[in-house]
Amino acid sequence: MTALAVEALSKEFGGVHAVADLSFAVTPGTIHSIIGPNGAGKTTLFNLITGLYRPTAGRIVLDGENVAGLAPYKLAAKGLSRTFQNLQIFFNMTALENVLVGMHLRLDRRLAPAVLRLAGARRREAQARDEAAELLRFVGLGDYVTADSASMPYGALKRLEIARALALRPRLLLLDEPAAGLNINETAEIDELIRKIGETGVTVVLVEHDMRLVMGISDHILVLDNGRKLGEGNAEQVRADPKVIAAYLGAAALGRNDAAKGG
Repeated sequence: MTALAVEALSKEFGGVHAVADLSFAVTPGTIHSIIGPNGAGKTTLFNLITGLYRPTAGRIVLDGENVAGLAPYKLAAKGLSRTFQNLQIFFNMTALENVLVGMHLRLDRRLAPAVLRLAGARRREAQARDEAAELLRFVGLGDYVTADSASMPYGALKRLEIARALALRPRLLLLDEPAAGLNINETAEIDELIRKIGETGVTVVLVEHDMRLVMGISDHILVLDNGRKLGEGNAEQVRADPKVIAAYLGAAALGRNDAAKGG
């Protein structure tokens, strides 16, 4: 059984193959990382999976259904949620309001109950606000529930975006470079948060350049180079793959990771 399967997937831009004949599968309930040098096709792959791009060829199978080219909102309704490499925060809203935006597919959007402030609508609104506040506490932002997002530090905003993605109650969560731009302490907080998310049963697919984080939390790692699969396996298999070492990790990077793990 797979949570996500990519089959012979390709995407061309003006004759250039950003993703080329790529196939892999993601096991439910795992943390699956995608790594590779800049320009390897990682974000293009995320944009294909989440419906921002239509593939030139191939299939994207979510829970047994080919969803290639399906609109993002339809994929969200099927339980797929994501964050972005560059923050997509509503800076004119509070942290709580940002998380509430992530619930929009689950909330009662009928006009009459909202306008008339019927008891049921008020009760559902209160429940949504309580759930949003609980999600903020889950990601370590309990002190920011009523804060204006524009005043929050960068590391907190990274976790706020994850909280909003979780508000959809996804089965599959895609995180695009969640540790980018973070210091050591903030990266450790993201590491812990991703582990917590995985423990809830949500399947996580992660694009990240921080190899210490990737090697420490991943059940499976896919390595891309020039839009193609270079290698895959668990952390030890990837660290030992000569092709991956030559093209991406390098002996120095592996040495640093070994030292970090006490190896």
